[in-house]
Amino acid sequence: MKFTVNRNLFLENLNNVMRAISSRATIPILSGIKLDLSEQELLLTGSDTDISIEIKIPVSEDLTVESTGSIVLPARFFSEIVKKLPGKDFSFEVKQSFQTQIISENSEFTINGLDANNYPRLPEIPDDSSFVISGKTFREIINETEFAVAIQESRLVLTGVHFTFSPDKIHAVATDSHRLASRVLALKNGPQTKTDLIIPGKSLQELSRIIGETDPKVKVCPGDSQVLFEIGNISFYSRLLEGSYPDTERLIPTESTTTVKFDLSELSSALDRASLLTHAGRNNVVNLTLDTEKQTAKLSGKSAEIGNVEEDVAFKDLEGKNLKISFNPDYLRDALRASVTDSVIMNFTQPLRPFTVNPDKDDVAFVQLITPVRTY
Repeated sequence: MKFTVNRNLFLENLNNVMRAISSRATIPILSGIKLDLSEQELLLTGSDTDISIEIKIPVSEDLTVESTGSIVLPARFFSEIVKKLPGKDFSFEVKQSFQTQIISENSEFTINGLDANNYPRLPEIPDDSSFVISGKTFREIINETEFAVAIQESRLVLTGVHFTFSPDKIHAVATDSHRLASRVLALKNGPQTKTDLIIPGKSLQELSRIIGETDPKVKVCPGDSQVLFEIGNISFYSRLLEGSYPDTERLIPTESTTTVKFDLSELSSALDRASLLTHAGRNNVVNLTLDTEKQTAKLSGKSAEIGNVEEDVAFKDLEGKNLKISFNPDYLRDALRASVTDSVIMNFTQPLRPFTVNPDKDDVAFVQLITPVRTY
């Protein structure tokens, strides 16, 4: 196996494959990266069993092949070597006993590899039920929901986002049982049959980074236990979470007794200041007091060790009953970061009942739910 390749081209693709490689691989060979060279292309593969990424680099002026073959190399060392090579191009040759020589200008490395035949095979997922969506749309809906997945694995199904794909829309829901994010976006040429997938939050984080700021077409191929996303020359596999996702629609209140509209930046800044002290205490709780008669909105927080903070927050509209509610400020901060409008409408029912954060736009189907904290 021998080839010469442009270092920048190779490194760009190598960095994407590295997203699938864990430093704590349960199967030793998965701490390596697989290189498979044919007359037509170089295939790079990385996997941690939850995520697998395969990238094709076609033979061109930037990639010339002398002899074909395959090898698995230690991913971290190989990646660091390629990053630090001095030249524009480098040559790569596998010699006896899987020893691999990497040469660029006056720099030469020899590292030990492993037999690629021992590397696990990627699943074969048919594309008969596949469909294509906009990368921008998919990245948007990931970023607006993924942050609300559960981190603890006591209920594994909640560590993923529940996607429902229909011919004309995509609905994503995430909850950790303390907060919830539910987003619906229009979809053109979605699957003809309704498709439900629960995709781990960690997989979606990496997928969002690979999609990036551009708007590539993303081909979605659902399988039984895995889903494949094809983005250009990248194939991104993720395992699916098994189980029934809870019926979250019934959790969202349909009525409210108190409603307030805040400017997004005003509320975010005030929340940052109010939580400065609460983060230092054992109980990270901020209070919001709404007085509809005096037309005031007040954020407050305290830390027994440091002191307390109180601030009047400007608002655009306030109506309904007086209310005082306590909540985790980090949950509201995440909700505001995910907001798609410059102002938000918060709807409340009772001090100990969940409240919603909604965009200030009727045609945007985006609801975020936050459970308050009992302070007495």
